[in-house]
Amino acid sequence: MHVGLGLTFQNLIAGRSDTDVYREELQLAAEAEPLGYDSIWTPEHHFTDYMMTPNVTQFLSWVAGRTSRIRLGSMVTVLPWHDPMRVAENFALLDQLSEGRAILGIGRGLGRLEFDGFRAEMGESRRRFTEYTEAIVAGLESGVMEYDGAFYKQPRMPIRPAPYASFRGRTYASAISPDSVTLMARLGIGLMVIAQKPWDTVKADLDGYRDTYREVNGEEAPKPILAMFVACHEDAAEAQRMRETYLQAYARSTVVNYEFDNAKFAEIEGYEYYGGLSRNIAKHGLEKFNGFLADLQVWGTPEEVTARLIDRASFLDVGGLLLLPVYGGMPAAVARANFDLVARKVLPALKAHDVGGDLGVRYAAPAGPMRRTA
Repeated sequence: MHVGLGLTFQNLIAGRSDTDVYREELQLAAEAEPLGYDSIWTPEHHFTDYMMTPNVTQFLSWVAGRTSRIRLGSMVTVLPWHDPMRVAENFALLDQLSEGRAILGIGRGLGRLEFDGFRAEMGESRRRFTEYTEAIVAGLESGVMEYDGAFYKQPRMPIRPAPYASFRGRTYASAISPDSVTLMARLGIGLMVIAQKPWDTVKADLDGYRDTYREVNGEEAPKPILAMFVACHEDAAEAQRMRETYLQAYARSTVVNYEFDNAKFAEIEGYEYYGGLSRNIAKHGLEKFNGFLADLQVWGTPEEVTARLIDRASFLDVGGLLLLPVYGGMPAAVARANFDLVARKVLPALKAHDVGGDLGVRYAAPAGPMRRTA
């Protein structure tokens, strides 16, 4: 099974410098390839200590210069915050620098503070995301950006440097709401699952995605990527303490950053799902929801973590796992111990588990400049 390493560069410890966070996690990034990870990923976030990852392709270029094999993924690049031409150029350049190792992960964003910081209208994000995705996917395939949409109008312009190779088989999107999942199937894009819903609900969403993908694209959907935060310790009681301390702290930081308890999401086009989520939180309590998010992740002894990860991967029929071992205000020593134990005892067992192939997405050949369809 394909196994990737995810790094988030969170800084949730009072008094800890951003420089220390970067020094520690860059060291982990440098070790990922020799340890046997198949890919390395980071998300895009701005302005807060939640995740200090403002330029995904710059970080991945740093990794590319120090490695020769490992693939380089965005988890994700938030398209409504960018000019699509610049996104296409950035990934074309990253692909040239890494000789075809880039994986394009995309999403439409949820953080209200980040939308405000970029002076972007949240209510337009779904429509912009659709247009931007169509333009970028076609442009990276043909080497030329051209689009005529309601929000995005791009005169015909070449991407230089030209894309190193086709991005078929290496484009994924994070999708949480049911409408977004359906949209990805219609756009012919693979899914990245970041746990925020009960697993039975996630499976039902994936089943619907696969049905729609098959109907629209005339072929089977690619297997998704599953991202999991992991707490691992040889002592089961200590692993449980890590769940109660660090996984819970990560969950709390997520709720705060995304304002999951904000009922005003119901009034924003494209975010109605989160309005319903806020009502559920109001009914059951914020701490209970924090605990629910923490419990979606994986913790335990190395054997328990391995078994639980394989069980979830099998249940969802995923093509790869993305492991995140540093989060939630872990002190450097705890983060290092968790990282080392996962790499030593969990990673080899996961890589030996056969899921029927590596990551892969197929697209129909582009037919000229793409235009918006209602």
